[in-house]
Amino acid sequence: MAEKEELVQGEVTEALPNTMFRVELPGGEILVSYLAGKMRLHRIKVLVGDKVIVKLDPYGGKGRIVKRV
Repeated sequence: MAEKEELVQGEVTEALPNTMFRVELPGGEILVSYLAGKMRLHRIKVLVGDKVIVKLDPYGGKGRIVKRV
């Protein structure tokens, strides 16, 4: 059974240690997100102010940055 993944677009507002970022979602919600493994593997840089696609954790709390727009 496949889970429905929820993808949202947000903007990086702060860079944290260990490739973690604070991302502001369209509703004004602030979410701590980490960089996806494929983005680390291909050395895709994410900077403050970048628009990113975030896959939300079904249990809440964190998100995973899967694409830079």
